[in-house]
Amino acid sequence: MKNIYLVRHCEAEGQSAEAQLTERGNHQALDLSAFFHSIQVDRIISSPYKRARQSIEPLALCLNLEIENDHRLTERVLSSENLPNWFEKLKATFTDMDLTFEGGESSRAAMKRIVAVTEEVFQSDAINTVIVTHGNIMSLLLKHYQKDVGFTDWCNLSNPDVFLLKYEKHKIICARIWGKDGE
Repeated sequence: MKNIYLVRHCEAEGQSAEAQLTERGNHQALDLSAFFHSIQVDRIISSPYKRARQSIEPLALCLNLEIENDHRLTERVLSSENLPNWFEKLKATFTDMDLTFEGGESSRAAMKRIVAVTEEVFQSDAINTVIVTHGNIMSLLLKHYQKDVGFTDWCNLSNPDVFLLKYEKHKIICARIWGKDGE
């Protein structure tokens, strides 16, 4: 059995790649490290965005593990344009997986890149891997494994949030283990 602990980053100051954790987010990162204290983590892979790395740095330091950056874990870009109705546009992309906006990425394309990361991890020798990413792309990965995951599930994610993906007997099972329902 192999496990991926899929982590949405802690509370951040913004959405840019350089956005840092808030003071509350830094406390959440410490809580996240404590949460993983009793789990034998073999590997940590993170989006290179600052808020994602800062979310898992306390755990990496505690376990003396390197954080591997993987650009495929970065947040999905909905559009390069400022969309005043971005919320409705994002909602539409959960129904039409191929819908794209100017300079943006479709749900299907974003899903494909994060699924590639998880498939590589499940094929690796690591038993317990932590993957740190962002809300939209995280929800797309969950949708890949559980077809009924949708826009409402994205809306219900928290910062941080943790899902366990278990690979056992050629099947992947997803369960929320930290977040609005799992704290």
